[in-house]
Amino acid sequence: MSDDAVGALVQAGIAAVKAESFGPVAVDVPAESWVAAHEVLRDEVGLTFFDFLTASDELNDGFRIVTHLADFWGGAHVDHLLVRTLIPRATPQLASLSGLYSGANWHERETFEMFGITFDDHPNLIPLLLPDGFEGNPLRKEFVLASRVAKPWPGAKEPGESDHAPKAGAPSRRRTLPPGVPDPESWGPRPAGSPDPDPLAPALSAATPARPRRAAGERRTSKQAEAAPAKPESQGEQGESSS
Repeated sequence: MSDDAVGALVQAGIAAVKAESFGPVAVDVPAESWVAAHEVLRDEVGLTFFDFLTASDELNDGFRIVTHLADFWGGAHVDHLLVRTLIPRATPQLASLSGLYSGANWHERETFEMFGITFDDHPNLIPLLLPDGFEGNPLRKEFVLASRVAKPWPGAKEPGESDHAPKAGAPSRRRTLPPGVPDPESWGPRPAGSPDPDPLAPALSAATPARPRRAAGERRTSKQAEAAPAKPESQGEQGESSS
C-alpha cells in the first residue's frame, strides 16, 4: 500500500516521502499539496474511508497534521495509511479537507479549537467542545494546566509530606511540581509593563528533565555491586594477620 500510495502521489507531481511511524505506514506531503494529495489517494489509490484528523505540537518545528485513511477490500482486509504534513508555528494554517471527505468537518473543528490551527474554506469553523468564553488552546504544549498547581497533586508526596505523617516526623522536602507544570516564574500573571515571556518557555522547561536518568543496565550494575557480599579472606591472609 505504501509503495502504491507514494508512487501515485509522485506521478501526480506531489513530493511525497514514506516516513517512519508506529502502526500504519505514514507518508509525508508538503502543506501546499495537502488537498491534492488526499484527492489522489481517494480517487487513484482507493482510500475512500476517512477515519480521523488530528495534530501534534512539535514545539519549534511547528504543528504536524495527521490524517488516517483506509480502504476496505477482500472481505475483512483493510489497508491503512497515515498522511502527514508540517506547518509553521507562526502561521498555523492549512487547507480544509471537508470538500473531499465530509468526515473531516468535525475533526478540523476540534483541531482548530484544541491547537488553534485554521483550516481555510471550512464551512463552519467554530468551537466544538470547550465551554463558551474559554481562552487558549489546551493541546498546545505552552498551555499550562493551572489546575495542577492550584489543586494538590497526589504524586507530589515526598517523605514526611504524607497527610498521615506524625507532626514530629521527618521534615518535608520541596514539593515536586506535577508533570507539565513549568517553573511559576515562567508563566502566569505578570506586573504591568513587564516584557511578554516566550510562549514556548513553559513547554521547553517542563520538557527538560530535572536530572539525567541512568540506563537500566547502569542501575542494575550499581545495585549488583551494592548487593555483592564481602570477599572472604584467604587462609594465608588469615595466618599473616594472626601472626
